[in-house]
Amino acid sequence: MNSVRTDGATRVYRIVPVLLVALCLCFFADLAAAHNVTEGDAGYIQEIWGVKLIPFAYLGAKHMVTGYDHILFLFGVVFFLYRMQHVAIYVSLFAIGHSTTMLLGVWFGWNVNAYLIDAIIGLSVVYKALDNLGAFQRWLGFQPNTKLATLIFGFFHGLGLATKILDYDIAPDGLLPNLLAFNVGVEIGQILALSLILIVMGYWRRSASFWRHAYTANVAMMTAGFVLMGYQLTGYALSL
Repeated sequence: MNSVRTDGATRVYRIVPVLLVALCLCFFADLAAAHNVTEGDAGYIQEIWGVKLIPFAYLGAKHMVTGYDHILFLFGVVFFLYRMQHVAIYVSLFAIGHSTTMLLGVWFGWNVNAYLIDAIIGLSVVYKALDNLGAFQRWLGFQPNTKLATLIFGFFHGLGLATKILDYDIAPDGLLPNLLAFNVGVEIGQILALSLILIVMGYWRRSASFWRHAYTANVAMMTAGFVLMGYQLTGYALSL
């Protein structure tokens, strides 16, 4: 039985780097739409009027499970978290930040440059990868407050989505209930994505190779963040 479990764990940890690379490739392919709403969803948002709770909840969940920037950041956040209470604390901080600026940004019509916000979101992925690699301890001699950083970057992730939603001029009739439903959908999507990440990570951590591949996984994540930053900053420069 032990050999069967060992073989199973070996297969899982071999798949994990492949899954990460595939995620990064998908992320690169959708860089221009890191927080974008698909054409079909955009058309639907522009056409509907009144309270539509279920459709907006669905759109929120869809955004989270297909938001590669969110998933990469969450992957980095839980990478070295082994206790569920710690996972709950960090994910809750991210959710609070994400929800706050998404709701306020749309409600008050905050006009923020999407390129700059998405560049900061790329920075959040780079930050978390460097944090996991212990870079700040070596470079600065101290550990930044990871809980505070998770909350702050959560604000930017939510603001990034708000800037995109504003582009589609949601009808004012039923705006608040629809935004709340969208946010509920985002949290549902986050739970689904996080559950899958934790299941895969749970198998991977039980293998002896976890520490050998942990460095590579975080370097790949950091690379994805740098590419997103470069892409968005280039877009900002060209838009001036």
